[in-house]
Amino acid sequence: MILAAIAGVLPDHWQEVYGYRPLLLETFVEIARFKGTCYKAANWVYLGQTKGRGKLGPAAKQSVPIKDLWVYPLDRRFRETLTR
Repeated sequence: MILAAIAGVLPDHWQEVYGYRPLLLETFVEIARFKGTCYKAANWVYLGQTKGRGKLGPAAKQSVPIKDLWVYPLDRRFRETLTR
């Protein structure tokens, strides 16, 4: 319920503050600690796993926990808009 409520109000708030509407919500779930069940139940889309390298980690070497990547589309035409 909380995820749905946030997804419902966030685009308008973001528009007010930053001047544009987000097309997707994105989250990372640490697989060693959580299963992402609430995202699955809320119809988020599972995209895969990170490599565990992090932004500043050494190339080809795991330096942070591996996480699942989930997204939630906020706009039906998000693919069209993102691939222009």
